[in-house]
Amino acid sequence: MDANAPTIKVFIAGGSYCGLSAAANLLDLGQGLSPRMAQEAYVHHPDLPRVNWDITIADERDGFCRRPRMRSRLHLIGSPLALADSDYAKKAWVKFQDLAGLQDPQIKFVTGAVTSVDCEAKKATTVDNATKEATTHEYDYFIAATGLRRVWPVVPQSLTRKQYLLEVEEHIHGVTNAQHGVVVVGGGAVGIEMAAELKLVQPSVKVTLVHSRDKLLSSEGLSDECKDKALDLVREADVDVLMSHRVKTTNKVETLDGSTKYEIEFTNGHKMFASQVIMAVSKSVTTSSYLPSSALDEEGYVKIQTNLRFEPGTPNHEYHYCSGDLAKFTGIKRCGAAMHGGHYVAQNIHKSILKETCDKEPTFMEFRLEIPPMIGLAVGKKAVASGPEGTVFGEDVMQSYFKHDLGFTICWDWIGLGGRKQENLTA
Repeated sequence: MDANAPTIKVFIAGGSYCGLSAAANLLDLGQGLSPRMAQEAYVHHPDLPRVNWDITIADERDGFCRRPRMRSRLHLIGSPLALADSDYAKKAWVKFQDLAGLQDPQIKFVTGAVTSVDCEAKKATTVDNATKEATTHEYDYFIAATGLRRVWPVVPQSLTRKQYLLEVEEHIHGVTNAQHGVVVVGGGAVGIEMAAELKLVQPSVKVTLVHSRDKLLSSEGLSDECKDKALDLVREADVDVLMSHRVKTTNKVETLDGSTKYEIEFTNGHKMFASQVIMAVSKSVTTSSYLPSSALDEEGYVKIQTNLRFEPGTPNHEYHYCSGDLAKFTGIKRCGAAMHGGHYVAQNIHKSILKETCDKEPTFMEFRLEIPPMIGLAVGKKAVASGPEGTVFGEDVMQSYFKHDLGFTICWDWIGLGGRKQENLTA
């Protein structure tokens, strides 16, 4: 800590990719370094060489689940693989105390829910998971990064790593011993990856993906080429696919050997049996109930400007930022955008401080609020990626976008959660 530097309080609601990237880049900026995610050197003002941070990161979980660098808005990194492979599941949840790159006296983690934010008074209230005690936190700058709430098995529902591992192990046991096969309902990104990863890890299990529409990824504004190639890759992964099949009923039936068995009936009259039925269909719900209505649109997304500040209309809007899935912008919500946005928020907060302390007019980092649909999808041993420039697929795409661990290493290194890389230590 620099005794001559100002101390700025930053409250971050949400400990996933946006929140963590904002914190990591703030640490660098406070030390007079270029932020670790910047592509160009950050020029520091001589009158503000250092900033002392007092950063609070609040999250309901005791750690974070990782998301891939480029993927649909629907699920967390490795969720499909974690639900099929117990060894991977152990790596897919990292407790905050084990994030070496964020172990700094300037950062403290609060395990609890953010229940309210008083933008005018600049105070946030959290409720501790264990004690249920409410605590008020004063701040100079606020970052909303709590994202969207999703259901199981799209994301784990556990709040601790220990509970998560138990939750996953129960699921893995069920699909591993599925003598009547597994049916995955929903041909979006979640269902596709879940079916393909399950078949890859458990090749002896019969896996069927069913979708109510005539094309996979039907809810996304992607090209037909991308959707058709996704179907090709699912079939190449030895997953059976039933298109235009909408589930009508799912009923558990008795068996002579005591095995678990369900009868699935579709609206077209077709019936089939399975030991496990995985519902990979859900509607994401915003988590912004702690914010004033003036900051939100009708669906609960935070209305932001291109500098990622709240739009005018909320008290002290210029001290409140939002990025990631909770922010209102077009396109498929990807964690690449969340990390990118967190980095921009860090720079813009630092530039705002520079304006107040040195009267230097800031040139803010601008975030695109209209983003065309794009996606990266891991399907077994191959991947498909699509955007405005076209669609590519194959094992080389898998390596480029996801490497060997569904993008974990790429994301981890980009934010520097294991620590800032030596070659980037200077501004």
